[in-house]
Amino acid sequence: MMRDNLLGGPPETYLPANDEAAAALAAADDPATVAARFPAYCAAWAALAERALARGDAVSAYAFARTGYHRGLDQLRRAGWRGQGPIPWEHEPNRGFLRSLHLLGQAAAAIGEEDEAARCREFLADSSPAAVAALAGNS
Repeated sequence: MMRDNLLGGPPETYLPANDEAAAALAAADDPATVAARFPAYCAAWAALAERALARGDAVSAYAFARTGYHRGLDQLRRAGWRGQGPIPWEHEPNRGFLRSLHLLGQAAAAIGEEDEAARCREFLADSSPAAVAALAGNS
Protein backbone atom coordinates (compact mmCIF):
# COMPACT_ATOMS: atom_id res chain seq x y z
CA MET A 1 0.00 0.00 0.00
CA MET A 2 3.05 2.27 -0.01
CA ARG A 3 2.89 5.04 -2.57
CA ASP A 4 5.68 7.23 -3.92
CA ASN A 5 5.49 10.81 -2.70
CA LEU A 6 6.04 12.86 -5.84
CA LEU A 7 6.11 16.15 -3.89
CA GLY A 8 9.23 15.21 -1.95
CA GLY A 9 7.63 15.48 1.51
CA PRO A 10 7.60 12.82 4.19
CA PRO A 11 6.12 9.50 3.09
CA GLU A 12 2.73 8.25 4.23
CA THR A 13 2.82 6.04 7.31
CA TYR A 14 0.76 2.87 7.53
CA LEU A 15 0.22 1.08 10.83
CA PRO A 16 0.12 -2.71 10.74
CA ALA A 17 -3.26 -4.41 10.93
CA ASN A 18 -4.32 -6.30 14.03
CA ASP A 19 -7.14 -8.46 12.71
CA GLU A 20 -7.59 -10.34 15.99
CA ALA A 21 -8.06 -7.11 17.99
CA ALA A 22 -10.35 -5.63 15.32
CA ALA A 23 -12.55 -8.72 15.39
CA ALA A 24 -12.62 -8.69 19.19
CA LEU A 25 -13.67 -5.04 19.24
CA ALA A 26 -16.38 -5.63 16.64
CA ALA A 27 -17.78 -8.48 18.76
CA ALA A 28 -17.32 -6.89 22.20
CA ASP A 29 -20.06 -5.40 24.32
CA ASP A 30 -17.42 -3.53 26.28
CA PRO A 31 -14.30 -2.08 24.63
CA ALA A 32 -12.56 -2.24 28.03
CA THR A 33 -12.21 -6.00 27.63
CA VAL A 34 -10.52 -5.45 24.27
CA ALA A 35 -8.24 -2.73 25.66
CA ALA A 36 -7.23 -5.06 28.48
CA ARG A 37 -6.52 -7.92 26.09
CA PHE A 38 -4.90 -5.78 23.37
CA PRO A 39 -3.52 -2.70 25.16
CA ALA A 40 -1.68 -1.45 22.07
CA TYR A 41 -4.88 -1.43 19.98
CA CYS A 42 -5.75 2.26 19.60
CA ALA A 43 -9.29 1.66 18.36
CA ALA A 44 -10.27 0.12 21.70
CA TRP A 45 -9.02 3.21 23.56
CA ALA A 46 -10.86 5.44 21.09
CA ALA A 47 -14.08 3.48 21.68
CA LEU A 48 -13.64 3.91 25.45
CA ALA A 49 -13.06 7.65 24.98
CA GLU A 50 -16.19 7.95 22.81
CA ARG A 51 -18.28 6.21 25.46
CA ALA A 52 -16.90 8.41 28.22
CA LEU A 53 -17.59 11.60 26.25
CA ALA A 54 -21.11 10.38 25.45
CA ARG A 55 -21.86 10.01 29.15
CA GLY A 56 -20.31 13.41 29.98
CA ASP A 57 -17.14 12.08 31.62
CA ALA A 58 -14.54 14.29 29.91
CA VAL A 59 -11.75 13.41 32.35
CA SER A 60 -12.02 9.68 31.67
CA ALA A 61 -12.37 10.38 27.94
CA TYR A 62 -9.18 12.43 28.10
CA ALA A 63 -7.31 9.58 29.80
CA PHE A 64 -8.59 6.94 27.38
CA ALA A 65 -7.88 9.09 24.31
CA ARG A 66 -4.41 10.02 25.56
CA THR A 67 -3.63 6.33 26.04
CA GLY A 68 -4.72 5.52 22.48
CA TYR A 69 -2.79 8.51 21.19
CA HIS A 70 0.46 7.52 22.92
CA ARG A 71 0.15 3.85 21.99
CA GLY A 72 -0.37 5.02 18.40
CA LEU A 73 2.67 7.31 18.48
CA ASP A 74 4.78 4.34 19.55
CA GLN A 75 3.46 2.27 16.65
CA LEU A 76 3.89 5.11 14.16
CA ARG A 77 7.53 5.51 15.14
CA ARG A 78 8.11 1.78 14.73
CA ALA A 79 6.50 2.06 11.27
CA GLY A 80 9.03 4.72 10.25
CA TRP A 81 7.16 7.94 11.04
CA ARG A 82 9.54 10.74 12.05
CA GLY A 83 7.15 13.19 13.68
CA GLN A 84 5.51 14.53 10.56
CA GLY A 85 3.88 13.41 7.37
CA PRO A 86 0.62 11.88 6.24
CA ILE A 87 -1.14 9.20 8.26
CA PRO A 88 -3.90 8.21 5.82
CA TRP A 89 -7.41 7.72 7.19
CA GLU A 90 -8.06 5.51 4.18
CA HIS A 91 -5.79 2.85 5.72
CA GLU A 92 -8.09 1.18 8.27
CA PRO A 93 -5.38 0.36 10.88
CA ASN A 94 -4.53 4.10 11.11
CA ARG A 95 -8.06 5.00 12.17
CA GLY A 96 -7.71 4.04 15.83
CA PHE A 97 -4.82 6.45 16.24
CA LEU A 98 -6.54 9.21 14.28
CA ARG A 99 -9.78 8.76 16.26
CA SER A 100 -7.82 8.84 19.52
CA LEU A 101 -6.14 12.08 18.43
CA HIS A 102 -9.51 13.60 17.51
CA LEU A 103 -11.09 12.49 20.79
CA LEU A 104 -8.13 13.77 22.79
CA GLY A 105 -8.79 17.18 21.27
CA GLN A 106 -12.48 16.98 22.10
CA ALA A 107 -11.83 15.90 25.68
CA ALA A 108 -9.15 18.56 26.12
CA ALA A 109 -11.63 21.21 24.97
CA ALA A 110 -14.26 19.83 27.35
CA ILE A 111 -11.94 20.24 30.34
CA GLY A 112 -10.79 23.69 29.23
CA GLU A 113 -7.35 22.76 27.94
CA GLU A 114 -7.64 24.87 24.78
CA ASP A 115 -3.93 24.77 23.86
CA GLU A 116 -4.03 20.97 23.76
CA ALA A 117 -7.32 20.96 21.87
CA ALA A 118 -5.87 23.30 19.23
CA ARG A 119 -2.69 21.23 18.96
CA CYS A 120 -4.75 18.08 18.41
CA ARG A 121 -6.90 19.75 15.72
CA GLU A 122 -3.77 20.97 13.92
CA PHE A 123 -2.02 17.59 14.20
CA LEU A 124 -5.11 15.81 12.85
CA ALA A 125 -5.44 18.25 9.93
CA ASP A 126 -1.75 17.91 9.09
CA SER A 127 -1.92 14.11 9.32
CA SER A 128 -5.12 13.38 7.42
CA PRO A 129 -7.59 15.83 5.90
CA ALA A 130 -9.78 12.80 5.18
CA ALA A 131 -9.89 12.03 8.92
CA VAL A 132 -10.97 15.60 9.65
CA ALA A 133 -13.82 15.22 7.17
CA ALA A 134 -14.82 11.75 8.40
CA LEU A 135 -14.78 12.76 12.06
CA ALA A 136 -16.48 16.14 11.58
CA GLY A 137 -19.85 14.67 12.53
CA ASN A 138 -18.34 13.34 15.78
CA SER A 139 -17.49 16.72 17.26
